[in-house]
Amino acid sequence: MTDICCIGHITHDRIITPQSDIHMPGGTSFYFTHGISHLLDGKVTYRLITSLAEEDMQAVRDIEALGIPTEVIPSRHTVFFENIYEEDRNHRRQRVLAKADPFTADALSGVEARYIVLGTLLADDFPLEVIRQLSGRGTLVVDAQGYLREVRDQKVYAVDWSEKLEALKYVDILKVNEYEVTVLTGEKDLYEGARRLAEWGVGEVLLTLGSYGSIIYAEGKFHDIPAYKPLKLVDATGCGDTYVMGYVFQRCRGADVSAAAHFAAAVSTLKLEHAGPFCGTFEEACDRIKG
Repeated sequence: MTDICCIGHITHDRIITPQSDIHMPGGTSFYFTHGISHLLDGKVTYRLITSLAEEDMQAVRDIEALGIPTEVIPSRHTVFFENIYEEDRNHRRQRVLAKADPFTADALSGVEARYIVLGTLLADDFPLEVIRQLSGRGTLVVDAQGYLREVRDQKVYAVDWSEKLEALKYVDILKVNEYEVTVLTGEKDLYEGARRLAEWGVGEVLLTLGSYGSIIYAEGKFHDIPAYKPLKLVDATGCGDTYVMGYVFQRCRGADVSAAAHFAAAVSTLKLEHAGPFCGTFEEACDRIKG
């Protein structure tokens, strides 16, 4: 059995700034896969299941060149995100110019792994029946962000997850940020929000707070995890995906909740210091924690 299987769309991203106009691949599965490729040492096995259009298959060929087993479910279109930044990078206008076909229970009927990671980007990527089906086939890991983003007329709108009470019963590890935990639970107190998610069935809540660190809630206990200060700030895109990658990788290797979260924080910091996906090493992450 594969140890970790990530399922998600690889996107076509157009990033427009006052200085540049760049087209590149993206999406949770892209950042997760490229990041974990630098950590695999033969002790943990990994595979990717993605879906995109034929014209964007170069992104898959690049991943396969890394030695990553990859399965592609054909789609009529590739998810196409357009992100326009002004001089102040905290302000972004986002459009979705194309959507890929959702993943279906039939297409994923044979999936089984110790950890199954759903790289959600948009609300309809993974229907409830897919979550139900996969829940018994491995530890199910979900990032809430995609379920809180709905596309209407190419514009992205923030929404609540309408099926959350049913879906979260099947989720073993849920990653949220401070905004998402409030939307999902209505709680402004982050600790109470994490408790509420656990009451709804989530086994381990990963609450990321950017430069303020992260909070993990598991087995009735909170773990406050510091953020490691980056040597320089280069590219924050994909940091949340990198955090999940580091956490799942270490949990799969037998680390406890706190140790896995510290490692996740460290790889996220290393990712911040470089453009593109995480490209550091296991040893560099461990050194950052010690330092």
